[in-house]
Amino acid sequence: MDRPKGGPRGSRLPDLTKRTILMLKQANPEWGCQRISDMLVRGPALPASASAVAQVLHEAGYQMEEVPTRPHPDKVRFFERAKPNQLWQTDLFTFVLKRQNRRVFLVAFMDDHSRFIVSYGLHASQSSALVLEVLRSGIASYQSPEEILTDNGSQYVTWRGKSAFTKELEKRGIKQVVAKPRRPQTLGKIERFWGTLWRECIESAVFIDLGDAQRRIGLFIDHYNFQRAHQGIEGLAPADRFFGAASEVKRTLAARVAANALELAKNGVPKTPFYLTGQVGGKPFSVHAEGERMILTRTEGERQEIDLVAPTPTPEATKADLPTPLCPMGEVIGIGTDEANAEPPEPGASALDEIWPPTAEGGDA
Repeated sequence: MDRPKGGPRGSRLPDLTKRTILMLKQANPEWGCQRISDMLVRGPALPASASAVAQVLHEAGYQMEEVPTRPHPDKVRFFERAKPNQLWQTDLFTFVLKRQNRRVFLVAFMDDHSRFIVSYGLHASQSSALVLEVLRSGIASYQSPEEILTDNGSQYVTWRGKSAFTKELEKRGIKQVVAKPRRPQTLGKIERFWGTLWRECIESAVFIDLGDAQRRIGLFIDHYNFQRAHQGIEGLAPADRFFGAASEVKRTLAARVAANALELAKNGVPKTPFYLTGQVGGKPFSVHAEGERMILTRTEGERQEIDLVAPTPTPEATKADLPTPLCPMGEVIGIGTDEANAEPPEPGASALDEIWPPTAEGGDA
């Protein structure tokens, strides 16, 4: 009768989950509650809803900031294709290499259904040739889309006749969809990707040169495609949707959470999580760890224990160079990285001076 009614106050999450939430927030201050909740499931397999994350942060002293918003008209502002390769979005983004104080231009093609970046290219000029090479690189790796959505940039559209980009699409049987002028929200998905790329990579990175920027941005795109949880696609990674493994990923993640929760209840120390999903020959599969065993699960539900053997290291793999990004990169043939990074000649100097040097009297030889 004297005891207070109700259960104990405060969050009821396990201490391990609370510590992980606070570590993620401390390492990534810009992450919101939903993002932390998604990463908990994909990473250490610790279940916690967005509201539970918010309660833990509130108890730790974090204050929620309410930003006033203006009302928007009640109309449809969202579209999404039903399958991969039905529609690609493309756009250009520009920034300055800090060390060289040189402006460069980045073009990318994104699958509308999955937000998967199919190809990219970075160069010192925003030419139509760069856009075409990036397009061909994406098609060579992931086949042709049915449609491509562009803005009215000169690389995509010309006011007289047809642009080289339009002719390339017509030759391949791809329909070009052009957004209305001054309507950036039409290309909202890839515009959102530019913001993510800027905040999480380019804004704080210092690239040595153009080649270094190409490789490191490609590595970030690999992270975005295969690892980063996307709230617009229910916390999945873009590759999960693009390769048709979304349902398999969800089942695997749910099984991981259940298994890890049981392990926490028994021993208090979680096992190192591992899972792999994908498709081979159009059939989904998954590989996950059960204690010290690795289990392969096929579409029919058949389970098979397998061994994972590390590849034999090669002399090339021991080098300290950055790995080659998985995302296909388009490059303009004939303009290499060294030429793009070369310093402009001094006033009055010419490349022809090496062939026909001036005479001592100052005239031409």
